[in-house]
Formats: sequence, structure tokens, C-alpha cells
Amino acid sequence: MASLTIENYVKAIYQLTLAEPEAAASTGAIASVLQVSPSSVTSMLKTLHEQGIADHRRYEGVRLTEKGVKLALRVLRRHRLVELFLVRTLNFSWDEVHAEAENMEHAVSDLLVDRIDSFLGFPACDPHGDPIPRADGSHSVSPGVPLLQCQAGSTCHLHRVLDQKPEFLRFLSDSQLEIGCQLAILQNDSVAGTITVQVAEQRTILGYEAARQIMVELV
Repeated sequence: MASLTIENYVKAIYQLTLAEPEAAASTGAIASVLQVSPSSVTSMLKTLHEQGIADHRRYEGVRLTEKGVKLALRVLRRHRLVELFLVRTLNFSWDEVHAEAENMEHAVSDLLVDRIDSFLGFPACDPHGDPIPRADGSHSVSPGVPLLQCQAGSTCHLHRVLDQKPEFLRFLSDSQLEIGCQLAILQNDSVAGTITVQVAEQRTILGYEAARQIMVELV
């Protein structure tokens, strides 16, 4: 069974290369995500390479092997099902669950995770809209498009939130911007770099960086 440290590394590498699966994750990027020194990353990447979990090439970065991808998806499956379980059964808010799931994802067995999956009705996504991998590693949630790309006059549903920092999630909740809600795009101002949306009777102005972190599906 993989150690906690190995699981954290493969998850970080997987998420860093998710947008470009053929790309390699750099030592610096991994060190930043995991908040460790570059020398610690270099040492661990050697271990991952020796175990066939990752392909590490000096000056090129690191890519997960098929074995590494399977392990990363197992960790993400545990993490996201734990998050959803905490929200649905223990009334945690979506801004509280990430830290709890980070601790629990290494402790729960695959058997318990499968039981949680069944108990929750085999959900497709977690509280933030991230896809939950099935036991075989597959998933079927569409990626959506960034809110940033929506034009004034269009309508969409909030599909996923990429930035899951607690303060950002609390801001979204206060603005009634939650998974599944319907948004009307009132203005997309490229000069000011802002997009104005309305949910029910509440209007919210978002900067482009915030709008880039919100994925939607057009109606």
C-alpha cells in the first residue's frame, strides 16, 4: 500500500498535468503545491521513478505512469467521496470539507469508500463540482466552460468551482453562487476586467480572475 507521502505526490502531479496530460510537472511546481523544498521533491521523484509510479527525467520534469495515474485517481476518489459524505450527512459546508478530507483520504479503505459511494447513490461529482472517479478510474462529468467566456445576455448553470480556498467559497455562498444555480450574465466588461451576474434577485460583480475559476454550462 502506498504511503501518505507518495499519495500526496501522485495527486499533486496528476492535478498539475490535468489540463495537458502529456505535459510534465516541474519540481518547482510540485514543491509549491506541497509546500516542501525542491530538494525534498527531487528525492521523492527518484523514489517514484524507481517504483514505476512516475517517469522522472532531469531538466524535463515528471509524468505519471499508468500505475501512477491509477493511484492518483484512487486518492481523488476517496477525497471527493469523503467531502460529499461530510456535506450530505454531517452538514459540513463546502468551504469546510477540503481540510477534513485531506486528513481522511489516506485512512479510509477502498471497501469503506465503495460503501460510501453506494450509500450516496453513486454520485458523479463532489460538493465543488469536481468529478468523482468510479472504482475503475473512469468518470463522466463534462468540464464546462469558464464563466469568463460567457457573453452578456446569456444564461448558464454553475457547474464547478476550481479555486476551493475557504474564503473564496464563502464569498460565492454569500453571493448565492452555488453548484447548480442559474446565472444570468448581465455584463462582460473587458475594459474593466469584470463580469456581472445575477442569481435570483442578487447581483454580483466578479473580477476576471475569479470568473476564470468558475465553470458553467450554458443553457
